Amino acid sequence: MAVDTLFTGGRIRTFDPEQPWAEALGVTGDRISYVGSAADAPAARRTVQLEGRLLTPGVADTHNHLLLGFDDLAVSLDQVQSLDVVRARIAAFAESHPELDWICAENALYSVVEGRRPRAEDLVGVTDKPVFITTYDQHSVWLNRPALAKLGILHGGDIAWGNPEIDATTGEPTGWVTDFYTSAMTIAGLAELQRDIPMYSPDRRYRKITNSLEMAASVGITTVVEPQVPLAELDLFARAEREGKLTSRTIAAIYHAVGADGDFRARITEAIRETPQHERFSLGPVKLYADDVIEPHTAAMLEDYANRPGHRGHTSLEPTEFTKLFVELDRLGYQVHTHATGDWGIRLTLDSIEAAQRANGARDARHGIVHVECLAPEDLPRFRELGVVAAMQPRHASPDLVAGTWMENVGEARWDRAWRFRSMIDSGARVTFSSDWQVGEMDPLVGVYSAMTRARLDEQDAWTLGERLGLDRTLEAYTKGGAEAFHREGDLGMLKVGYLADAVLWSGDLYAMEPAEILEQRADLTLVGGSPIHDARGELGGAAAAVAVQDPAGDGQTCAEPAADHHCHSHG
Repeated sequence: MAVDTLFTGGRIRTFDPEQPWAEALGVTGDRISYVGSAADAPAARRTVQLEGRLLTPGVADTHNHLLLGFDDLAVSLDQVQSLDVVRARIAAFAESHPELDWICAENALYSVVEGRRPRAEDLVGVTDKPVFITTYDQHSVWLNRPALAKLGILHGGDIAWGNPEIDATTGEPTGWVTDFYTSAMTIAGLAELQRDIPMYSPDRRYRKITNSLEMAASVGITTVVEPQVPLAELDLFARAEREGKLTSRTIAAIYHAVGADGDFRARITEAIRETPQHERFSLGPVKLYADDVIEPHTAAMLEDYANRPGHRGHTSLEPTEFTKLFVELDRLGYQVHTHATGDWGIRLTLDSIEAAQRANGARDARHGIVHVECLAPEDLPRFRELGVVAAMQPRHASPDLVAGTWMENVGEARWDRAWRFRSMIDSGARVTFSSDWQVGEMDPLVGVYSAMTRARLDEQDAWTLGERLGLDRTLEAYTKGGAEAFHREGDLGMLKVGYLADAVLWSGDLYAMEPAEILEQRADLTLVGGSPIHDARGELGGAAAAVAVQDPAGDGQTCAEPAADHHCHSHG
């Protein structure tokens, strides 16, 4: 019987242990119907000649903040290292947009002011309008004095979406706000943001989702996990489904604030039961925070920060209370993915998973620890022993992102604990790779390069070389590893007869390239269930994803670029 589409004439990496490589692959309907030699391939209604290119399973980006995609009415401060440039960009944007009540900006670096965190005083004279700036990791906010006044915190006062830093001498807020993202996605925090900050309006948040999904299709992502969805914003995904914008399969993890009670957990259960779910959209995982992040010294560390004696950060909840919460979530049957960056935060999460297994009995929960940035050596084997998924981001290990603040805070004596990709995979633990868009580029080929080199995008300053990976193990973590992380290894993550036809055709044979060459490649074709969601060359009669990409000049406008130019949104 003829297949609908036959792919042949190139290399096909299946990641099926029984048949790792193939010469031809057939698709019928939404499933793979043939994998094997070109000589034995069935007749096909249409044939795609691979022309020496590489076909692999589709990428599962298991930690991708669709809700944080670039805002088309915000100033980009991406990789800006000069306060003068920050001031100039905000001033120019404010002048060119007199209709805006607030000036919002994104992706500021912690190190933009040398030797300290930015303050409101650094923005004096830029504009009379209130200014709201998020850091590149979304964990801190920088406000000017008009914003402090507008929000009622210039002379004291609280906000539900973060903790204003107070000057020890004056007792006044400095303009810096910590613990932003963990607070912003609470019910009260999101409500205040939607009331006060235009960037958090439902329409602008929706545009971020749809723009991010367009980008995902263009770079070969067939499954995307939005790791932190407030219950109040589930309707945005329903809208995307109604409007035909859910291209990649989307898994939404519901955010559980550490202080939420049993009533909130009942609401999660109700949402999972009542929200329509289908092949392109599903709920299920729950997101927790064990700690915050290393850059502002708020991640929980087992020993003092190297450049702040006597300070070890903090856990998100008192440890015994955190463990109690985790045990309860496990008892209710949730799969929990926990943000943990510091070695103490990671240990607390592992301890809590172990306590849950003792209390509730072991099950194949596949709880995940997200980021795993600084891992104590004695805790590494516990991932395999406890069945924990290490959900890691190769790009985070690049000196482009961590040279300076991260490295200095942790200290060179602990650099060997940083992003232990190879050690984790060698240990037998389940590992999945992802982008953490928009902290890092969404393009998985940037992550592939980073995992293989642990260097900057210009190939300089490679570090912790013993944790580098080869291409094959890296791709496996992006494909098969992602399917396994969310219990989908029975129909996704491999190119195997009977599996869903989610695949990506790369523009060249990645296995024949040096890492720097891989950066110049692209996804020519992205298939979900056998249908093209991105077709750069029109090989299946589809169209290239029309990605709205942030203008690298940073003026807050967008530039509609061809999907081939997938470094327009580079964070490096």
